[in-house]
Amino acid sequence: IPIFILAGLLVHCVFLVSIFDIYFSSPLVHGMTPQQTPLPPPAKRLVLFVADGLRADSLYELNSNGTPQAPYLRGILENNGSWGISHTRVPTESRPGHVALIAGFYEDVSAVAKGWKENPVEFDSVFNESKYTWSWGSPDILPMFAKGATGDHVYTFCYTAESEDFGAQDAAKLDIWVFDHVKSFFNSSRSNQTLFSALNEEKVVLFLHLLGIDTNGHAHRPNSREYKENIKKVDQGVKEIVSMIDNFYGNDGKTAFILTSDHGMTDWGSHGAGHPSETLTPLVVWGAGINYPQKVTSQFFEDNFLKEWKLENLKRLDVNQADIAPLMASLIGVPFPLNSVGTLPLEYLNNTAHFKAESMFTNAVQILAQFKVKMNQKKENTLSFLFTPFKPLSDSEQMNFLKKIRLCIQQQKYNEAVSLCKTLINLALEGLSYYHTYDRLFLGLSIAMSFVGWTTYVILVIIKTHTNLTKTVPTNNKKSTVLFYGFAFAGMIIAFFLLIQTCPWTYYVYCLLPVPVWYAVVREIPVIQDLSANVLSLHIGQSIGFLLVCILGIEILVFSFFYRSALSVGLLVFAGWPVITQLWVQAKTKALIWTLLCVLLAVFPLMPVVGREPNIHLVIAAGLLTLLISCFSLPSLCGNKNKYRNNEDLKVYFYQMLSIVLSMYVVSTTHDSLKNKLGLPVLNQIISWMTLVSSPVLLLLSPTFLFQRLFSIFLSLMSTYLLLSTGYEALFPLVLFGLMCMWINMEQEALQHYGLSLKPKLAFFNFANAVDIIQFRQLHLDDVRRSFFFVFFIVTAFFGTGNIASINSFDPASVYCFLTVFSPFMMGGLLVLKVVIPFVLVSCAFEAVQVTTQLSSKSLFLIVLVISDIMALHFFFLVKDYGSWLDIGTSISHYVLVMSLTIFMMLMNGLAQLLTTQRLELPRRTKHHST
Repeated sequence: IPIFILAGLLVHCVFLVSIFDIYFSSPLVHGMTPQQTPLPPPAKRLVLFVADGLRADSLYELNSNGTPQAPYLRGILENNGSWGISHTRVPTESRPGHVALIAGFYEDVSAVAKGWKENPVEFDSVFNESKYTWSWGSPDILPMFAKGATGDHVYTFCYTAESEDFGAQDAAKLDIWVFDHVKSFFNSSRSNQTLFSALNEEKVVLFLHLLGIDTNGHAHRPNSREYKENIKKVDQGVKEIVSMIDNFYGNDGKTAFILTSDHGMTDWGSHGAGHPSETLTPLVVWGAGINYPQKVTSQFFEDNFLKEWKLENLKRLDVNQADIAPLMASLIGVPFPLNSVGTLPLEYLNNTAHFKAESMFTNAVQILAQFKVKMNQKKENTLSFLFTPFKPLSDSEQMNFLKKIRLCIQQQKYNEAVSLCKTLINLALEGLSYYHTYDRLFLGLSIAMSFVGWTTYVILVIIKTHTNLTKTVPTNNKKSTVLFYGFAFAGMIIAFFLLIQTCPWTYYVYCLLPVPVWYAVVREIPVIQDLSANVLSLHIGQSIGFLLVCILGIEILVFSFFYRSALSVGLLVFAGWPVITQLWVQAKTKALIWTLLCVLLAVFPLMPVVGREPNIHLVIAAGLLTLLISCFSLPSLCGNKNKYRNNEDLKVYFYQMLSIVLSMYVVSTTHDSLKNKLGLPVLNQIISWMTLVSSPVLLLLSPTFLFQRLFSIFLSLMSTYLLLSTGYEALFPLVLFGLMCMWINMEQEALQHYGLSLKPKLAFFNFANAVDIIQFRQLHLDDVRRSFFFVFFIVTAFFGTGNIASINSFDPASVYCFLTVFSPFMMGGLLVLKVVIPFVLVSCAFEAVQVTTQLSSKSLFLIVLVISDIMALHFFFLVKDYGSWLDIGTSISHYVLVMSLTIFMMLMNGLAQLLTTQRLELPRRTKHHST
């Protein structure tokens, strides 16, 4: 069995990792030469302001009294410069946003795993190509551009990481720090000759990263007074910096200014996914080489923003975020970043038609260079007779394009040259995508074959070892030897093909995996033959009906990933289960409570996603309800014999109740403290961390009788869950736990109903003794329903309070009892813990169902594995890397979620066994009793 579990874990890890190789490997290529526009640039220096987390509508919209949010910037776009919306891509996080702005390419998803701060890949940027870059701001962003730069010409000035505190008095101080340091930097240069002359060079970049707006948005939401006040402070700061720089350079008119944002933010203060509030960011550009505002009578955009913002008569120039890098390069005359895929937005430029045509040509040649490198890489690694080139850009076509464009520029047909350049850029980008996804179909088919093979094998194992549908068939050694050699030969041929084409080692794993998997399936052919003979003797109608119900159940589960309300429909069907199967006849009270709890739980998936509207009163209510239930259940748990025979067990119980009271106190006081901008109280932080650490220990001190241990698990997890709750979700584990207890009871009734076994007394059932059960019964059709219930409850535990497949469903406010200083991995870990807690409750209940229904945990678990693998195969084919960014992000996270779920369930199975069966014994004082 351990070998089988190990093999399962390995296979599922391969399935999980494969998606990143097949769909989301790094698009970067190296080996191109820098391309620079041959004409003199309009600006000597560029100032880039990035207001982190600033939404487009927050900057452009007017206040209720008709005054602008940012008076200075509004004046700029009405009188001095050009404006528009910069469309960002998923994930809408700070690091990928800055990489798109400054290096001109969209980071692949693999960057997530490497952490935002380090460079997962080496890349070129506008800063690297500049003569000097000085930058001020956050320690999370600045170092990554300095680290990748060649030579020592990118300088960074950062505040400490501890300053990024969501619970602080006012995060706008981060931006004031930046403005103050820039001013003192310029003042100090007047007495430092080396610095003064460096500042007066050409091709200089000044980068101001302003994190206050993002921090205030997380802490107080974008519609808050704090967020709007911060925008005003940034507006004032930009005004002062522009005036100071103009004075420093004697108003020489050679400075270009760009103000934009790396990403937006949802109304509930998070970002990361593809909602328009996250992907629409402002872009205001003015100064040297930039067009003045263009008056228009009408312009058409699908959104209605122009009317809302009262900007219908000023031309709005929208760009993709990566287009800003070539714009910056063109303004100060540095080579375009080597890996940039942006297209130069010509409408922003106030320059000659010749300059625009030459810049566009440079842009086209730079993107074509990446295409050539990519094509050559693929050509070298593919057998010539198997290589199919990208037809629209064959070598002759490339030459043709370049000659035509050169000729147009010589004949001063600049508009024609620009449109040819745009066509060439689009084709080169298409070609880059074509070669990047060249092996996708072939790898996808390999993984799909492995998937189908693995699922078939697991089904065969279940039928062979856990049912009486087949007779034991003697194995034919001669046949199996021939089979082995046949499959080994096939494996060698595949490996040889991959070797000739110098494929990466991961390709060997994906392509060779189907060989052993299908070998294992084919070895079981006698079982299949035996089974088919048996199935034919069963009622065909029944078998088909059962199959259809299974398919429908799995489709509802898949559907629930897209629409949470599908879970409510499923739970309402569950509510009617006792009636459909006539179970209610023998257990009327239990059936009624089960139905009520199912209906109650069905309410949660219909509620809005957690964190949109914090409500601390509901968290306190959940705590009080938990205490009330604890008090009521105390007599029933103590009244039985063999139960709390000593006071030690009662003490544990009271400590857990005390822990719930402390959690309620911490949540309430922390909320008030943050509301009054006093930060997170140290005492509260200590209590929170101590609760987190001590709750698993308290749990293991409780007795291992079935309901006592389950109740202890619930109390321990609930104390931590309360600390991580901000609203109605605190009630979720309460209802879920009630339903799980009823599920264990109802399964006993079902066993009796089908006459599968006698009903053990649950009150006296001890987990510790369950390990020794020798008599496991064979599987029954009803056990497939049991496994389906488990998978359904697991999915409900995940999606009951929010769509965690979307990064923006997470609310940073959930972790404020533990920490308020920005720390992505610590915060991420705590949010994952919050998601896992309902999961653990379901796993422990499933463990109880397994042992009380006398089934080996392996047999039920295998059925669960089959259900989740079939779901995963659905999502494997639903993964997209095109379309809206919201769709792409969601499709990846769905697949990753189901695969992690399967791997996680294997680990959870072990954790549930540990939590239910193990007990820590404290040394006790011996007491002498007279017998």
